Amino acid sequence: MKITGAVLEHSGATSDFRTARPLTLSEVELAAPGPNEVLVRVDAAGVCHSDLSVVNGSRRRPLPMLLGHEASATVLETGRDVTDLPAGSRVVATFLPRCGLCAACATDGRLPCALGTNANTEGVLFDGGSRLSRGGVAVAHHLGVSAFATHAVVDRRSIVPVGDDIPADVAALLGCAVLTGGGAVLNVRPPRKGDTVAVIGLGGVGMAALMVAVAAADCRVIAVDTLETKIDQARELGADEALTPQQAAEAAVSADLVVEAAGHPRAFETALGLAAPGAMVVTVGLPAPNATAQVTPLDITSRALSVVGSYLGSALPSRDIPRYAQQWREGRLPLEKLISSRIRLHQINEAMDRLARGEEIRQIITFGDTP
Repeated sequence: MKITGAVLEHSGATSDFRTARPLTLSEVELAAPGPNEVLVRVDAAGVCHSDLSVVNGSRRRPLPMLLGHEASATVLETGRDVTDLPAGSRVVATFLPRCGLCAACATDGRLPCALGTNANTEGVLFDGGSRLSRGGVAVAHHLGVSAFATHAVVDRRSIVPVGDDIPADVAALLGCAVLTGGGAVLNVRPPRKGDTVAVIGLGGVGMAALMVAVAAADCRVIAVDTLETKIDQARELGADEALTPQQAAEAAVSADLVVEAAGHPRAFETALGLAAPGAMVVTVGLPAPNATAQVTPLDITSRALSVVGSYLGSALPSRDIPRYAQQWREGRLPLEKLISSRIRLHQINEAMDRLARGEEIRQIITFGDTP
């Protein structure tokens, strides 16, 4: 079938994407799903910094590539071996499929699946190859999802069903922002009563971490960002304090759990500086491969700090997505407040500009008649 999608033609531009237009709306041929795959109609897709990292060249991927990895969708058709997803089911796409058999999959989310990671790096689906083409030339899949399109074919292991009561835009957030930010709080070192939790970097992932921390326990939550607008938003989302890095340093903030979600070396340094003796620093941000931070090993030793990297919030999507969905139902996670704007697919380059400037928490692409 023919679909419309936002295809990344070239990468490396770092600003003014509106003019450079690295992403073009293209008519793409989408093949039928394989035995373990599912054809879905994309209902909503989030614009994430991991998309921007491919556009600006921080993450090198095969091109051309149909971008987008955070989405909710409706099942239209399934391959012959998929028997648990009836047509019409609402699903959440996740960019980390798991085989469930490799050594990495046995780490309870600590390590990403080796086979899933290889497929993502090569721009193919889990069982190999691309289902996307244009003019007879293969178009690469982005992290097994390619959600910046009207439709997608995804591996069954790349989607998690949720109830139809979850709105499409809220469901989309569950696939990346909430999995990553929430998992950094709940999966790595759950906060205890009386703890102070600091979140550094208030994009979609950081704000999700903040919200999950607020909902998780009777703890004090401190939000840190360089932008005043995001500091104000963090207070609205329940942060006990919201500060700039300089203000946090001057206030001698001391946190038992620090989540670094900015993906910048200065943010990582700030996170270490705000950690209390014996604290854990969890870093989920993805900086440029050549970025470096200044660390004093003696400081880590003398303060008995633990520094842990957490990819996708050390999540098991099939376990964690239903948990966050239920917290939304209970009113504990008002995830709709993470949505800073709703856009259409043709506005994707301008959306990358706003994301690069740090102006947005989460931009959601809507399709068809979805408001």
